[in-house]
Amino acid sequence: MTRPRSWPELLAQLRTPVALAPMAGGVGTPSLAAAVTRAGGLGSLGGAYLTPQALRDAIREVRALTDGPLLVNLFAPQPVPTVTPDAVAVATAELRPFHDALNLPPPTLPERVQEDFSAQLNVVLEERPEVFSVAFGPVPPDALAALRARGVLTVGTATSLSEALALHESGVDAVTVQGGAAGGHRGGWQDDPLADTLTLVREVARATPLPVLAAGGLMTAGHVRAARAAGATLAQCGTAFLLADEAGTSAPYRQAIRDGTRDTVLTRAYSGRAARGLRTALTDAVTHPLPFPHQNALTRPLRTAGAQGRQADVLSLWAGTGYRQAQATGAAQIVAGLTP
Repeated sequence: MTRPRSWPELLAQLRTPVALAPMAGGVGTPSLAAAVTRAGGLGSLGGAYLTPQALRDAIREVRALTDGPLLVNLFAPQPVPTVTPDAVAVATAELRPFHDALNLPPPTLPERVQEDFSAQLNVVLEERPEVFSVAFGPVPPDALAALRARGVLTVGTATSLSEALALHESGVDAVTVQGGAAGGHRGGWQDDPLADTLTLVREVARATPLPVLAAGGLMTAGHVRAARAAGATLAQCGTAFLLADEAGTSAPYRQAIRDGTRDTVLTRAYSGRAARGLRTALTDAVTHPLPFPHQNALTRPLRTAGAQGRQADVLSLWAGTGYRQAQATGAAQIVAGLTP
């Protein structure tokens, strides 16, 4: 397939206005990304938690499955905040009962709390996915120039009009507009109030010439149609794929989605950043999380053990408000069901 050099050329290669939301942490697998692309959409990889080598391997696994377009997402680089010993003591004390229940060693904060963005970006530059996106901030200017030189289209993530305007000013090729109904982390950086997805899409589409990827609460073909009518170029869907056969969603996570009995909450308990997921015992118990990425590193052993031991209440069950409409079937069937 010919490499797209512009956003219109990329869109011409898609058969449906559906993009897979980049879901880091294991749910978004290479096979899921490839399946969405093969079905005519834009597949994606959430690579923020992957080592550079694991990111390279994942991209190449997608390439082995399809020659269609691929989006790779990372977290924008930002200073790691300092945490005091007292704050660490409080945060670990809140997690200690959960560790004890799973016979884990006491929670401790590791020295390394996140991957090196520069090393990850070098992999992206070498592997050249068709699209690169970031969350939690703008694409750094030097990274933007390097990506453009390699022919990689760029996308920023906004949760408000002011963020979208800043992204437009920065020079990205498109913007993901994320409403408050979206599952997972809020992708912006200004801590703005929650916004209705369609309202925000309309505002951004009127205020900037950028192509808009609408995200947040889009679970059906009707939702995709409404997003398009509001001005979106693509509908970016994540929660709709949680039960896909190709997704890496763990067994207890899948069961919690199927049960449909939990409300969604906006919580900082698992990572230190605001994210929407299903309410759990841990979201109720943690009231003094460390800032991101420290809390994310602190809870990782607990989440790993919970997935292996089928303990949903210690898992970050990221899901949007419409999660009860998720379908347990193949990704191609889900794409077909989302296509207006």
